[in-house]
Amino acid sequence: MAQKAAKTLAARNASVLLRTHITTLCLHVVFLLLHWLFNRPRSMWQYFVFVCPTLLIEFYLERLGRPRFNPADGSLRSAGEDLGASGLTEYMWDVLYWTWGCMGAVCVFGDRAWWLWAVIPLYSGWLAYTTVMGMKSGLAGMGGAGAGEPAADSKRQKKMEKRGARVQYR
Repeated sequence: MAQKAAKTLAARNASVLLRTHITTLCLHVVFLLLHWLFNRPRSMWQYFVFVCPTLLIEFYLERLGRPRFNPADGSLRSAGEDLGASGLTEYMWDVLYWTWGCMGAVCVFGDRAWWLWAVIPLYSGWLAYTTVMGMKSGLAGMGGAGAGEPAADSKRQKKMEKRGARVQYR
């Protein structure tokens, strides 16, 4: 049972990547069929502009999470990174899923549905803002970001001040 966790991660990553590639392929085939076979007016330049970042993300996730095996004996050399990790990987999955939704909306409603893709930069801005505000509040007690604000008193300090004792702050 050596490397059971690595083998489990490798199997999970391989299945997630396969499902991702099949879903992407199906969505692109449906979009292109609607464009060429049924002569529905679809703008190909918008398709390329909005889909290229997603294809790059998918390629990056493939490189990041694909398990690698030794060619000689077939043993697991590297399980790949966890594709379910939080942070940047999670954000990339969000962008990928949102683009899939936008492609589906474009297939149903037309080219104006590409405007839904504008949510991604807005979401990025909101994430950056909340990250900066979280860092600012985390650094407030270190004398860095919140230097002008008074330090929070402990219960002991408050009790001593209430009794009239002089409390010295360092």
